[in-house]
Amino acid sequence: MKWFFLLMLLATAAYAETPVTDYKDPVLNFYSTRDAYGEFSNFALYPIVVEGMNWPSSEHYYQAHKYTDPELMEKVRAAKTPYDAAVIGRDPNIPKRPDWDEYKDIAMETAVRAKFDQYDYLKRLLKSTNVAVLHEHTKNDIYWGDGGDGTGKDKLGQLLMKLRSEY
Repeated sequence: MKWFFLLMLLATAAYAETPVTDYKDPVLNFYSTRDAYGEFSNFALYPIVVEGMNWPSSEHYYQAHKYTDPELMEKVRAAKTPYDAAVIGRDPNIPKRPDWDEYKDIAMETAVRAKFDQYDYLKRLLKSTNVAVLHEHTKNDIYWGDGGDGTGKDKLGQLLMKLRSEY
């Protein structure tokens, strides 16, 4: 698909890249794609390939895997932006796959692992955070994020630290 390869070319130009430097602070908060370390967000435009299929972002992959219906998954994959994919995936009128609560961590790890495995810059940036505790710092999410006040599960931050330790 032409659009996928165009997205790949634009991925690193979409936002100012965070410089890969030796991160010294004990905590690193990230969230917005417009801020430093925004590359860690699933809304960052880093297209991925998983099992031979092109996905415009890790958010597209994650949201599409809330479903098992191929047409619905394709609708999410074809969404113009990660935000649009999230809107479809969060629609309470579309029933999720029956095992979603058990499967969501697998879907997220698959997407995030693909993103960091497929972009050397992202892998280097993640490794440069050293031993900092990584938090998706937002009041908008208490599962993947820290809830904005540290009360959330912060599963995305934990997943990134797991990958960092593997790299």
